[in-house]
Amino acid sequence: MSSRRKFITLLGGAAAWPLSARAQQGERMRRIGVLETVSVTLNAANYDALRQGLRELGYVEGRNLVIEYRSADGRAGRFPDLATELVRRDVNLIITRGTPAALAAKNVTATIPVVMAASGDPVGNHLVASLARPGGNLTGLSTIVSDLYGKRVELLKEMVPAAAVIAGFFNLSNPATPPSWKETETATRSLGLRSLLFDVRNGEDIRRAFDAADREPGVALVIQPDGVLQQHRGTITELAAKHRLPAIYAAREFIDAGGLALYGVSYPDLYRRAATYVDRIFKGAKPAVVWD
Repeated sequence: MSSRRKFITLLGGAAAWPLSARAQQGERMRRIGVLETVSVTLNAANYDALRQGLRELGYVEGRNLVIEYRSADGRAGRFPDLATELVRRDVNLIITRGTPAALAAKNVTATIPVVMAASGDPVGNHLVASLARPGGNLTGLSTIVSDLYGKRVELLKEMVPAAAVIAGFFNLSNPATPPSWKETETATRSLGLRSLLFDVRNGEDIRRAFDAADREPGVALVIQPDGVLQQHRGTITELAAKHRLPAIYAAREFIDAGGLALYGVSYPDLYRRAATYVDRIFKGAKPAVVWD
């Protein structure tokens, strides 16, 4: 299996950053910025996994670690300002989730290391030059999410044999969306089904999409794990149940909110692994190292 399909790619790093503070007994204090799609409450499982991973590596909040958490609350347009705020806080490193957050961090700093806890295709979305020679200050993990949509469509058809239409709830303002939707369309066509795209960018879009999907006979839903959809996952799972529309999701958060089925990576596992990237960088990891 190639490194792309293993979903873990180390893309870069840097070796030294300003010392922001001193902990007691001379231990160096590290300041990490977390640039997230949703609040700490909605992101609890992933955030706890990250903090656990950091603790296991010796980074303890209040002793040698400060975490600055910033959430866009499902509004990707907030990421540039939030990323700028973290840079002004003199963070030593920034952790991101999702392509919009990673792009925002990349655009505001070329020197502070950025660890992607999860992203789409880092090359296709112009986060790095290539997997072999990424360059720059970004490193981390990629779910290469577009590769999984075909399987989601297949599983959805197996679960709902009567399905005639695969409707995608996708946020077209997210740069990672076009390849994901293309995979969905291709898989849908190969099964002889019709595809239907709903562009959802806020809560009202979601409600309108459900009303429209409910008028389609034999419809089943594929839900993108975009920040907007994460922010409104409770509404999505509630409306799916209300309209009796089967749906498949890409993240466990939707299942915890009452969703029907999941096919995707374990995001808490990715966050826990992201802690090892943080540790490697703090210990002097060099850029352009690809993990097999």
